[in-house]
Amino acid sequence: MNLFVRRVTLPAITPLVLQKRVIKVFNEDGSSRALEVPSDIVARDVCQLFLMRNHCVNEGVWTIAEHLSNIGIERIVEDHESIIQVQSSWPMDEDCKLYFRKNYTKYEFFKNPSFFPENMVSSNNETNGFLSHQQLIQDFLSSRTCPEIHGHLHVREQGKKSWKKYYFILRRSGLYFSTKGTSKEPRHLQFIAELNESNVYILLSGRKMYGAPTNFGFCIKCNKSADARDLRLLCADDEQSRMCWVTVVRLFKYGLQLYQNYKTPPQWSGNLASGNSSPMRSISENSLVAMDFSGRKGRVIENPSEALSVAAEEGLAWRVTYGFDMANNICTPSPLHSSLSELKSQQCLIVLRWNNEILPCTSKSSQVYS
Repeated sequence: MNLFVRRVTLPAITPLVLQKRVIKVFNEDGSSRALEVPSDIVARDVCQLFLMRNHCVNEGVWTIAEHLSNIGIERIVEDHESIIQVQSSWPMDEDCKLYFRKNYTKYEFFKNPSFFPENMVSSNNETNGFLSHQQLIQDFLSSRTCPEIHGHLHVREQGKKSWKKYYFILRRSGLYFSTKGTSKEPRHLQFIAELNESNVYILLSGRKMYGAPTNFGFCIKCNKSADARDLRLLCADDEQSRMCWVTVVRLFKYGLQLYQNYKTPPQWSGNLASGNSSPMRSISENSLVAMDFSGRKGRVIENPSEALSVAAEEGLAWRVTYGFDMANNICTPSPLHSSLSELKSQQCLIVLRWNNEILPCTSKSSQVYS
């Protein structure tokens, strides 16, 4: 009996981390850009990419926002969150978007004590009834302390359109309301939402969509549900109170990770920082080719080595023309080009590609990031 063995070559399997995905991000003016990105990309990386492409100044306030227009809510996507995981939680037939925009409340609470009104905050570390802003932040970040937020909120009853006002308490273990005035006794506290598997959102049209009593609505949404009937709809009496509740939910949920995001300087992370991964490209850039216009007619450069050589020569020409300072990544206009207007000289930006990395360069006068 003859046995014949057939050799089968299996196709190479690309690790999930290295697989490319396509995401679409909108700007505040309504324009959008589709990007091919690694599957492990986080919100910080997308922000940095758009800062460079849109020539924005990195003020630490740019963020990626998750916008769910079908249920009228929006939230900040934290810098460490996976963009692909955020998108995977969206319903297939609903209008859900990612926005690149400014949000000054993103990390302002680390510097501004007005985010935490004294009448709403209490902690077991208080001395003589006083707790400094720095001590309060440390309490929120430490899992060994038990600070809490308390105050009155309007809540929409589940399955009904009516709103009622209760005294609420926010702790690490979740959100509670008191069934007896302002009592905090365990027998009077009713559990309403947990934080670990949920996110806090701002209501965009609370009065119109949900009949909210004020314009300062927010909600707790479970990550596993996209149904508006499962939202825990809440409403504060003013903007300061709402921002206090929303901020503390973020602090309780992410803790020290939020502070690390705030302190981490802008940089590429994950595969983007390694030499094994190419820079992210928009869909339209996939069709770009290298061209040589030194002769009478332009020609396509098909040899990669020649393309790199031409790019290096072009970069040298730019440095000679505009006085590029390689040591400081700064570009200053050359005295030979004094005819350039001051505005154009301030907007002079160079992006060098070296070993598949993008080096942003700024003008010395404007410090605008490319």
